[in-house]
Amino acid sequence: MQDVWLYSDGSSRGNPGPGGYGTVLRFTDSKGVTHEKEYSEGFPDTTNNRMELMGVIRGFEELKKPCRVHVITDSQYVVKAFNEGWLDNWVAHDWKGSDKKPVKNIELWQRLLSAIQGHEYSFEWVKGHAGHPENERCDRLATEVADTVIEKTQVGDTIRG
Repeated sequence: MQDVWLYSDGSSRGNPGPGGYGTVLRFTDSKGVTHEKEYSEGFPDTTNNRMELMGVIRGFEELKKPCRVHVITDSQYVVKAFNEGWLDNWVAHDWKGSDKKPVKNIELWQRLLSAIQGHEYSFEWVKGHAGHPENERCDRLATEVADTVIEKTQVGDTIRG
């Protein structure tokens, strides 16, 4: 299996508000050449947690063959879901949390479960805005696309207004 590093971050300008995610995939081929690809996407009405999930989903969905994926993110929401067994509990309890209420973002968690099939994976948390170069890069991608959504919304409001 090939090793792939998936760096991801999400941003929302309000909760909910316009937001986006930034994701970087990196791998080294058999000749020792490193390749990487950036992905980002913005949404007019979203939350930080949804954007964190969307970034990780996008990275996994781009993989065309089974890989060993090292996910690095500043999202405790995503990391704890895997590393502390939250996700397994939610699935076992019909997508209900410990408070017996439905888990938020069920459709995204289900999409992520589908996307990780066939891959080996690990999730590592890094502190956000603490200088980790790839986390900062993903944050820039996420905030740039969120700001673009804001600008488009404001222009649309001006034209309609």
